Amino acid sequence: MISSLNTSLDLKIFSPSEPIGILIIFLGLIFTGMIFYIIYAVSTNKESLEDKKIRTKKEYLQKEKIGKLFPKKK
Repeated sequence: MISSLNTSLDLKIFSPSEPIGILIIFLGLIFTGMIFYIIYAVSTNKESLEDKKIRTKKEYLQKEKIGKLFPKKK
């Protein structure tokens, strides 16, 4: 019974020298690279362009409000 199980399920197609095995290794490398890129992007805390625009707009409005509260005397 064990020998019939081995012949019906040919695991050689998943070996690294077969096309399916090479595809599995390639997809694994891509997935690993994506995970490392995500970890790098999160750890460096890069702002998107939209975040930068919102932040600069808020800073400008804050400076305007402060300028209205404390006008410069001449």
